[in-house]
Amino acid sequence: MAFDLSSLTKGPDAKPPRVVVYGEHGLGKSTFAAGAPNPVFIQTEDGLSAIDTTKFPLAKKYEDVIEAITTLYKEEHDFRTVVLDSLDWLEALIWDYAARTNEYQGIEDFGYGKGYVLAADIMREVLDGLNALRLEKGMAVIATAHCQVRRFDSPTSEPYDQFKLKLHKFAAPIVQEWADVVGFVSLDEIIKKEDVGFNKKAARGITTGRRMLHLCPKPAYAAKNRFGLPDELPLEWGAFEEAMRTALHKEK
Repeated sequence: MAFDLSSLTKGPDAKPPRVVVYGEHGLGKSTFAAGAPNPVFIQTEDGLSAIDTTKFPLAKKYEDVIEAITTLYKEEHDFRTVVLDSLDWLEALIWDYAARTNEYQGIEDFGYGKGYVLAADIMREVLDGLNALRLEKGMAVIATAHCQVRRFDSPTSEPYDQFKLKLHKFAAPIVQEWADVVGFVSLDEIIKKEDVGFNKKAARGITTGRRMLHLCPKPAYAAKNRFGLPDELPLEWGAFEEAMRTALHKEK
């Protein structure tokens, strides 16, 4: 391809999105992904028993994940979405693979963090494979992950704790940069003040039961989106799809 003026394009990219949804367990991340158009799951953790969806057998080795991606790339099918469920359990398979192929007992045996650097490169290879499904098979990509609380050292404020992807510090930035959308899942809460006597009130958090998908970064959690989506949406694929449609229409 020539990189001259004739190669310039304008307007929104119509390619399917790469979406990462993360949060605590049991909040409906996999159910959200199952609502996407004609999905197929590559499962690295056993958590789909209650969800009626199409899935590969549980991946017990890194090689199983690569085989599933290769199958979707090489064979004819009508799946429109690939779901990797989940990234942090995949990372454990990658650590095992890195150790096995280098004749170590575990990822720590490399020493000086070298094993985690190698594992991050292998994670990048998985993302490249998912990207190939997106670009050449026209598939949307969704990856789920659990969360962890980690200290965030801000250059403009005092350090504070923040929900982040439950991935090693070398792998997490690679995933976040690759994704078009990183959404944090939480239960919707309201703060209720109650009278405790002596002219004092105590604040208490009460959940409404609604599951929310947060799409813009806040001090409490890491998030991003490249489409100008609302700060938060209900954790429902239909709501996300409608917000994407509206955002892309505005850009035209």
